[in-house]
Amino acid sequence: MARKKILCFGELLFRISPAPNASLATKHPMMLYLGGAEANVATALAGWELPVKYCTALPDNFMSRHVMDYLEYKGIFTSSIVLGGDRIGLYYLERGADLKGSMVYDREGSSFSKLKPGMIDWDKVLQDVCWLNLSAISPALNQGVADVCLEAMQAAAARNIPISMDLNYRARLWKYGKDPVEIMPALVEHCHLVMGNIWSAASLLGIAVDPTIHEKGTRQAYLDHAQQTADTIMARFPKVHTVANTFRFDSEMGRIRYFTTLHRDGNMSVSQEHTAEAVVDRSGSGDCFMAGLIYGIYHQLPDQQLLNYATAAAFGKLQEDGDATGQDAIMVAAATGEREATQQTGS
Repeated sequence: MARKKILCFGELLFRISPAPNASLATKHPMMLYLGGAEANVATALAGWELPVKYCTALPDNFMSRHVMDYLEYKGIFTSSIVLGGDRIGLYYLERGADLKGSMVYDREGSSFSKLKPGMIDWDKVLQDVCWLNLSAISPALNQGVADVCLEAMQAAAARNIPISMDLNYRARLWKYGKDPVEIMPALVEHCHLVMGNIWSAASLLGIAVDPTIHEKGTRQAYLDHAQQTADTIMARFPKVHTVANTFRFDSEMGRIRYFTTLHRDGNMSVSQEHTAEAVVDRSGSGDCFMAGLIYGIYHQLPDQQLLNYATAAAFGKLQEDGDATGQDAIMVAAATGEREATQQTGS
């Protein structure tokens, strides 16, 4: 019998960035990458040999067929993709820039942005699904897409399908007259796993951040705040049983510090602190972290091993070009020193 699948729902995007080096730029000044938070999660999970399918909306044209062929080649089921509308969304990212820096969205009028409730047959889409993953980027687009996200989560909840949400906050997208705290709590009410950081929880859920946290600046201060934020999320949203937080600090010289936390069953697990002198590409690291969390839960890994795997995957992604990871499960597990992470029996 075929294993049930992890479903990732969100907008597929094309990313356009300057070529990574001068020699390539002489012939190809711009590079095109396949991206989108949920597509990145799906790509990672498929690469780690988990059954995964992807639901989005694409125009019914030759380019979408090439995209779907590529997704299938990567091991992602595409039968739930809706064909209709006029265009695939774009975003432009400066080479080496942070997501909060030199970035421009061009998503207005995309096929995904025109989704409305009733356009997706969730009974059909969810019939072979054991997990639903979304991100806060989708409900940031407009009210119609936010309503579709809620529709999907309500349908999954009715089938007792676990739901994960990445609290990735993109201020450039929340432009349709709604504050995130008016939209996101109704979605998080259905979630079991919530991932983000203390600042995105403040922007999207209204959970206060200590204004002096950076002045304190110690690792322990950040860890204490992560626990406080996780406790608040789980108290406010009773279905949430797991919260994960990431901390990434970039210096002016390009050096990076990265560590994470996992909170469930009243316990906090903390990753080791990873450092690097430079980063190849910041895009998609958080998506890789979410994929690692889902991978660990799917394989019923112990908390610390689960967190170590997700953290190593996310940190490894920082040294890869493009939006989606090409790391396989053996590579990620080797980075943690725990090869047995790839040998667990799926749940």
